[in-house]
Amino acid sequence: MTDLSYPSLPGALPDKRQVAASFSRAAASYDSVAALQRAVGVSLLDQMPDGLSPSRWLDLGSGTGHFSRVLAERYRAATGVAVDIAEGMLHHARGEQGGACYHVAGDAERLPLRDTSMDLVFSSLAVQWCDQFACVLDEVRRVLRPGGVMAFSSLCVGTLGELRSSWQAVDGLVHVNRFRHFADYQRLCASSGLEQVSLQQRAHVLHYPDVRSLTHELKALGAHNLNPGRPSGLTGRARMQRLLQAYEAFRQPQGLPATYEVVYGVLRKPEV
Repeated sequence: MTDLSYPSLPGALPDKRQVAASFSRAAASYDSVAALQRAVGVSLLDQMPDGLSPSRWLDLGSGTGHFSRVLAERYRAATGVAVDIAEGMLHHARGEQGGACYHVAGDAERLPLRDTSMDLVFSSLAVQWCDQFACVLDEVRRVLRPGGVMAFSSLCVGTLGELRSSWQAVDGLVHVNRFRHFADYQRLCASSGLEQVSLQQRAHVLHYPDVRSLTHELKALGAHNLNPGRPSGLTGRARMQRLLQAYEAFRQPQGLPATYEVVYGVLRKPEV
């Protein structure tokens, strides 16, 4: 079982126990609405250094195991380990064909893995849920062998900005998940002791016919609002109507936009 006893920072990111429970509940529906997650993961794979030939790889925040299966196909001679905080996701991944050899319930901030045991750590759209990204980087540095690579994607401030702005027109409560600034990723990666191969921010914009399509997708992903300060109870009809009206100001010919500001990073552990 995963130890989730570390307290979260007040007013910061969601309690990781709630994150784990939310994604566990979403395991069955996740893959059906994960177009963005797939596109980001493929883009991250394309940015990894040429010539990688790991004997052991880690899919950190492996979710339903989609990219564990991609990594297993790419590195057929390697042993793969999938780590996720949501045991429901791990259970789902174990039921699929292929993928990681081992599925471990664990916290990215305190990995249940031996020192210098991995050649590659792949983590796509998972570390945004970690309160202490510096701890994640420390743990990755610990488990990587010299010369090993970490490739990660995450989300930063600006993500779901249209939804956040529309809710601000309704009330002052927290309705959209908080994310770090890109500058925080730059600072933390620079001070991690890992060599920076690349670090960039790129916007991905999806379009929806209406707001409900977006919010239903977020719920199916397990990525709906989990932040401290979020409103309790159901959203009233009048407030929802004001939200719909506010979001309409962003409408484009393709539909209502939802912007995801994605961070892509590739880091390497020094040889000595």
